[in-house]
Amino acid sequence: MRINQFVAQAGGLSRRASDQAISSGRVSVNGKTASIGQRVSTDDVIKLDGKTLVLAEEITIMLNKPIGYVCSRNGQGAKTIYDLLPPEYQNLKPIGRLDKDSSGLLLLTNDGMLAQELTHPSFEKTKVYEIELDKPLTTSDRAKIEQGIKVEDYISELELKGVSKSWTVKMHQGKNRQIRRTFAALDYTVTNLHRASFGNYKLDGLPIGKIRL
Repeated sequence: MRINQFVAQAGGLSRRASDQAISSGRVSVNGKTASIGQRVSTDDVIKLDGKTLVLAEEITIMLNKPIGYVCSRNGQGAKTIYDLLPPEYQNLKPIGRLDKDSSGLLLLTNDGMLAQELTHPSFEKTKVYEIELDKPLTTSDRAKIEQGIKVEDYISELELKGVSKSWTVKMHQGKNRQIRRTFAALDYTVTNLHRASFGNYKLDGLPIGKIRL
């Protein structure tokens, strides 16, 4: 892996902070000053400010997020997903997010490569949601959504299956509040949104508020 990724994971830094540490000469590989873009392995001795860095065991968990919890450490008065996690998982970061009013499958990990694979648009991981609308979806509006509808500065593309107010939504994009904003553009309100799967990961009966390795 690249040196900045190693330092970020092992040192608990952001990728930008890792690059800054490398650029300023604070990182060494096998006794020599590291360089930006350098590739390293777990056999190398890598130090930050003279302290040897060791990669933690890669851990990924699945949480069935309840409604009412935010996906951040500082909830600014609201409950956060970290209130649901035992101490040994408090260092994990969410892969993507679900807003406070949404529930369902949320992955958390310390594996940066997995996080990139699941969130970068080029990988096109499928996400499936079960939603409820405030009123029945008309045939013409369904056609508009499936053909692609402009939301802010992008074209939202959703696959729909269902009837009346209850729909299964399949999507490959991952824009902020995309499903809610897509339906809002046609004067619908999503009253319930639950993520059932993300790529190859599925809840498979995991109770709400519980986690699974």
